[in-house]
Amino acid sequence: MTDETKAGAPLAEPAVSVVGPDDGETIFLGTTRLRVLEDGGNTGHRLGLAESVLAPHTPGPPQHRHAQHDEGFYIISGMVRFTVGEKDYDATAGTLVMVPPGAPHTFANVTDQPAVMLSTFTPDLYVQYFRDLQDMIAGGRTVTPEATIRTMSRYATEPATDFA
Repeated sequence: MTDETKAGAPLAEPAVSVVGPDDGETIFLGTTRLRVLEDGGNTGHRLGLAESVLAPHTPGPPQHRHAQHDEGFYIISGMVRFTVGEKDYDATAGTLVMVPPGAPHTFANVTDQPAVMLSTFTPDLYVQYFRDLQDMIAGGRTVTPEATIRTMSRYATEPATDFA
């Protein structure tokens, strides 16, 4: 116990993060708009959280595996097709898809309607990946599957080559 707490001074309260509906960092990735709600800065890097809006007929990333983080997807509206290995899952509003490290996966909006999902990253490792992709686009580079895979590799993620 410090002298301050002994003397009755209050301990500092942890800061609470409040992100309003028009707040957060917005990242544009082609036909996907990603709003970072928590980049790990308020959670000791234990959790990252993002809202994604996928335009109709938006393809996803190459099928891949994360080595160091879990990824969760909660569908808020629309339908998102998740491919896990060779199996497809059509996830509609109210569905949660949890992907543990090592599981091959990708997703896409294959419908004529936009889809909105909330994504979690534990730990927050993958938030910077999205920033890097946006920088690639802003720099005039084409986001090819090969460029995406190179960027993924910086965040303990590799292509699921046996399913790609």
